[in-house]
Amino acid sequence: MGKGVNRMMRGTTAVVGIGETPFHKRGTSGEPALKLALRAIVAAAEDAGIAPSEIDGFVSYGSERNDGQRMMSALGTEELRFGALVWTHGGGIPGALGLAATAIVTGQAEVVAVYRAMSESGGRRLRVDVAQDDTAAQQLVNGLDGPAQMCALRTMRLIEAEGVPARTLREMALVSYHHAKRNPRAIGRDAALDERIYDESRWISEPYRLFDCSRESDAGVAVIMVSAERAKDLRQRPAYLLGAPMGAVKGWGVLEENHDPYWSAGFRGVADRLWRETGYGPGDVDVAQIYENMTGMGVSALIEHRFCDPATAGDFITFDNLTAPDGGLPINTSGGNLAEGFIHGMSLVSEAVRQIRGTSPNQVPGASLSLMTGGPGDPVVSTALLGDASTV
Repeated sequence: MGKGVNRMMRGTTAVVGIGETPFHKRGTSGEPALKLALRAIVAAAEDAGIAPSEIDGFVSYGSERNDGQRMMSALGTEELRFGALVWTHGGGIPGALGLAATAIVTGQAEVVAVYRAMSESGGRRLRVDVAQDDTAAQQLVNGLDGPAQMCALRTMRLIEAEGVPARTLREMALVSYHHAKRNPRAIGRDAALDERIYDESRWISEPYRLFDCSRESDAGVAVIMVSAERAKDLRQRPAYLLGAPMGAVKGWGVLEENHDPYWSAGFRGVADRLWRETGYGPGDVDVAQIYENMTGMGVSALIEHRFCDPATAGDFITFDNLTAPDGGLPINTSGGNLAEGFIHGMSLVSEAVRQIRGTSPNQVPGASLSLMTGGPGDPVVSTALLGDASTV
């Protein structure tokens, strides 16, 4: 291990169970988010070969309202020893994995469920939670009342000022829908998408067209984390957490319209810490799940993780290079937020784990290092690297 490697965290915990409910179009599940969360957690526990009652820690992020104490009776929880919420929105998914790992390493909990559930059947649209509740009055007055509009400003700066080709947005969308076709869980598996259909689709907020935008869904997604030692004796091949830094560099935080550079997805410091703390670099990664609330923010995330720079983005972000099984860096191999379903990005964790297990619908041969990024553009973001036993 090189200098700066986080020896306390690197490979000391693992994801051993994944669980998902079916993905429904927003508002059509007919079930409250609490029930969806419970179903996902039980499925993840069964996948791991652990009784749900053994779960003693609960971690989520963003606007999740189904805290552990609400689920204790249904799960038969023997003892709740740890419960926490990462404040930031979709940017907090990998951070939630890191928080769960911290609880396990420090002895606060032994079996932690990391989860997210959404249902418009019993609540309100995520865009209200993300945008309208936390958006400055001057943005609302000027008509910026949704994430697509806010992210569009940053992506337009990326295109106009940094020279990143606009076609990289289309390539990101084509890749996600291509992978969704082989994923029976994906809501977008039957959607026809090619360059012509993309180019003729309606504008949502320039430079974003219809297929650049993620789709809100009703569903629950959960993973189970335990210590690396316990993981050896469980049912599934462990996906070891090698690093999950979160944070924001100076000048970021809530000063959203003053970010420098304005096109940033917020990963500059966090991505560098990931490579430093894990001892790996972008050239080592086999497959990546890149959170795309909008395609342009995914482009920025790839740049800030140093897979390319603005000058080379057009050569790197191509359909051929980003598709499994033979691309240089296959991404969003389940369809991602765009085409599989959007549960605030939590399903990206499941797919990152499946790639390590070798069970993805679009498997990358021999994948041993699997990256996933949190919601780009949040005031605080996080990123995570998972690996098989050979990487620890």
